[in-house]
Amino acid sequence: MKKEKQDRDLAVLIDADNVSSNYVTEMMAEIARFGRLTTKRIYGDWTKPNLGGWKNVLLENAISPVQQYGYTQGKNATDSAMIIDAMDILYSGSVDGFCIVSSDSDFTRLATRLRESGMWVMGVGEQKTPKPFIIACDKFVYLEVLRQKESSKDENDNDQGATSKNEDSATSIKRIDGKVLALLRKTIDDVSDDSSWANLGEFGSMLNKQRPDFDPRNYGFRKLMNMMKFLSDYFEVDERASSNDKNVKHVYVRALRKRRK
Repeated sequence: MKKEKQDRDLAVLIDADNVSSNYVTEMMAEIARFGRLTTKRIYGDWTKPNLGGWKNVLLENAISPVQQYGYTQGKNATDSAMIIDAMDILYSGSVDGFCIVSSDSDFTRLATRLRESGMWVMGVGEQKTPKPFIIACDKFVYLEVLRQKESSKDENDNDQGATSKNEDSATSIKRIDGKVLALLRKTIDDVSDDSSWANLGEFGSMLNKQRPDFDPRNYGFRKLMNMMKFLSDYFEVDERASSNDKNVKHVYVRALRKRRK
């Protein structure tokens, strides 16, 4: 039985050759949302000057560097070292999940193998990450989203989201297009009750199962509810007070059969 995210013990394995040290603060904070980071290792050839930026942030983030020399020209020894260590950690039984930080498709099979063994697997990488690796994970987060700086407009998510359909928007990395709308509509249908209403939490969980990289922040929204409210031409949001506690609200969404004009 998989543990809740706050109870997970996670092993974080970072490919230093494939990820910039500029992301480290936001990246580690994001990963910590999904469990306790009990193992933190970063792999690379630390004799090379291009990894100098990482050396300055390892200590303050308690990340253990693993030296891996490139024994053969053109071969990525770092990938092999990460895969071997991941399997050693798996068989030790000391963690409930893994976070693989890389944009390299070579880790697709590793992610698949870990999930086959009952591990929860998170991927973190740039937008260039190949789809097979993304799909092999339970959850995937784009580094570009984590670097987005909050502006004064962040307090108004509807205004923030209004620019998310524009390709030049600085607050999103993806556009809300027909495919996204179709995904949202289909997922609501999958988890809705007889009256076509779907609990927002169940809706969000199913979205992540179908698309591990789905994240409202990709489209300029901090929360899924804000995204659904912005798409009021296509979807309806209902906030209902709990019968046990009037201060607690349950949020439901449903797709409109006809687009509002």
